[in-house]
Amino acid sequence: MLALSASAVTFAYRPGAPVLDGVGFEVAAGELFGIIGPNGSGKTTLVRILSRALRPVSGAVQIFGRPVEDYNRGELARTIAVAPQESSVAFPFTALEIVLMGRAPFLGRFAFEGARDLDRAKAALDLTEARAFASRRLQELSGGEKQRVILARALAQEPRLLFLDEPTTFLDLKHQAAIYRLAQRLCREEGLTVVAVTHDLNLAALFCDRLLLINRGRRAAIGAPEEVLTESLLEGVFEVPLEVTRSRSGRPLVFPASEETRS
Repeated sequence: MLALSASAVTFAYRPGAPVLDGVGFEVAAGELFGIIGPNGSGKTTLVRILSRALRPVSGAVQIFGRPVEDYNRGELARTIAVAPQESSVAFPFTALEIVLMGRAPFLGRFAFEGARDLDRAKAALDLTEARAFASRRLQELSGGEKQRVILARALAQEPRLLFLDEPTTFLDLKHQAAIYRLAQRLCREEGLTVVAVTHDLNLAALFCDRLLLINRGRRAAIGAPEEVLTESLLEGVFEVPLEVTRSRSGRPLVFPASEETRS
């Protein structure tokens, strides 16, 4: 079953300057799918289109076999969740209050959160290892702590499809690995589908089932990490000498090439 499909998606913020140009791909249900590419290649814009925050100039997006525009607002919010790279909160809400906002799609108009909503919010904080600062205001938290709270809010929505935009920004190595292991486990055990935009090629290689490489708004490659993360392909896209080796698990590892390795 397909969780997500995009067909010939094109988008431009101004006429004559496309940010995305005919991008198409499919994501299976339960897959951990990575989107990679240089700065300015259109990755975040693509996620905004896939989640219906933007409408494409042309092309089509389907979520679980239905056009994304056919979902009403509440239905879409109960199906997909987005953990953005940055999220500003103007009021002094606590981390727990922020996560409880993820329960809004399940509440009626003017309704308050109940015991089940509180349990779901606390469980999401536990999953992201953020329960310890649940009572602290978001403005008091470090960048990495905020990132984990925002992810917990997305998980509290109980989505079938989760979009992560640079989920490990500001996180230390321990929590980078923990976030991807969590995503991997939720895909394997709960059937969640995760689409992660990342600049970290090595985390993408280690944890993602497949990768989509975007360059200048177009699809440059798609496939398993070992098919996409090759020296010739990556050097052409990122325009820098690279060295690709293998981890103990056999997955690709990508490094900038030193003069010694290039000689």
